[in-house]
Amino acid sequence: MLRAAARLGPRLGRRLLSAAATQAVPAPHQHPEVLYNQIFINNEWHDAVSRKTFPTVNPSTGEVICQVAEGDKEDVDRAVKAARAAFQLGSPWRHMDASDRGRLLNRLADLIEQDRTYLAALETLDNGKPYVISYLVDLDMVLRCLRYYAGWADKYHGKTIPIDGDFFSYTRHEPIGVYGQIIPWNFPLLMQAWKLGPALATGNVVVMKVAEQTPLTALYVANLIKEAGFPPGVVNIIPGFGPTAGAAIASHQHVDKVAFTDSTEVGHLIQVALGGKSPNIIMSDADMNWAVEQAHFALFFNQGQCCCAGSRTFVQEDVYAEFVERSVARAKCHVVGNPFDSQTKQGPQVDETQFKKVLGAAAERGYFIQPTGSGEVQDGMTIAKEELFGPVMQILKFKTIEEVIGRANNSKYGLAAAVFTKDLDKANYLSQALQAGTVWVNCYGVFGAQAPFGGYKVSGSGRELGEYGLQAYTEVKTVTVKVPQKNS
Repeated sequence: MLRAAARLGPRLGRRLLSAAATQAVPAPHQHPEVLYNQIFINNEWHDAVSRKTFPTVNPSTGEVICQVAEGDKEDVDRAVKAARAAFQLGSPWRHMDASDRGRLLNRLADLIEQDRTYLAALETLDNGKPYVISYLVDLDMVLRCLRYYAGWADKYHGKTIPIDGDFFSYTRHEPIGVYGQIIPWNFPLLMQAWKLGPALATGNVVVMKVAEQTPLTALYVANLIKEAGFPPGVVNIIPGFGPTAGAAIASHQHVDKVAFTDSTEVGHLIQVALGGKSPNIIMSDADMNWAVEQAHFALFFNQGQCCCAGSRTFVQEDVYAEFVERSVARAKCHVVGNPFDSQTKQGPQVDETQFKKVLGAAAERGYFIQPTGSGEVQDGMTIAKEELFGPVMQILKFKTIEEVIGRANNSKYGLAAAVFTKDLDKANYLSQALQAGTVWVNCYGVFGAQAPFGGYKVSGSGRELGEYGLQAYTEVKTVTVKVPQKNS
């Protein structure tokens, strides 16, 4: 999915392995100790009110890593109460200078970087993604995101407005208040940073529900938030399940707004929808070697568990056969195995549920799926319409530009798209015609903290990252003052 990966160039896998071989990536501990497995409220650790726990599982083996406190409505109530207290006028957080909020975010980034090796290993243990990816890609983007928003803390401000009459008018960008945040399991650390960065930079307080499949790294970061110096109640983190803890956050009368990233199915529970079925269009004049490599990356990165994966690969008919042949050969080189092995390109799916969804079969040991390609796919097939979220490439044939535009846009999703062509006119025409929040031209999955990300249609509402990502976290207040006139 991401900029750090794309920045490494067309041979992502080889470059990552080369970096690991030259000690750019410290050797991981394959069984990192789990230090935090409770609920984090008011800068303190708590058991669930119900005393219930749930297991988090190593997707490489199917074995339980540890038991985690299972948050529910009562725990959400406690977290919201702590957050509201932290947001009261006169509290240390509300009284804090904006520049000091930025310093705290930078301090948090420093602590995460200090523990980067441990966090990468813990992410791989709990999520299953290759350790080299966790360390070089995910953690790199976490640090960039937090530091980017640290810089915005004292720079996102209102304007003076020259309205008619004897008035002085200006706007203020004020924090919304208690922000509920629900994050997914495919990029646990990164999605946590995407949510916390803009929320904290603009002065909000947070009640966050982390994915039940991958709670461990987010809970470790909670302790770093306390160590960085954030006041009690500013960030509260609850592990638990969507229909209970997640729903309690989404429906809570004292939660002012909710930010959500997860599956379309879960999104329907809180009346939003997300996800993608992104078209990746290969024109006949594209650089074939590059297009095959990028299409492979677009689909198979992170075990295919990316909301913006290029899961509908449209190939112009006169190069279709060659593209399929080369893509099959490329997929055969994709090493699936132990995610702590530096040779591994693909680890297991995150859990048995996702494994069965993709493969339709029970796992024997670990949730590993061999990369698969499907040629001669038709638009009406379920595999071409629904988000599979796994390492299965669907390759469709098209003839003309107008045809592929219509077919690409004929989807309820509109998160991302890509175009591969050497013709600048075609690239510009297609990038404007495609109904997607992000369009990549001759590349895929290029992300930066500075560039907004979000979708059209059911693929989300609003934007994350960049200056645009701050808008959802503030209210704009207009203040107009009568200017007294000098007596004549």
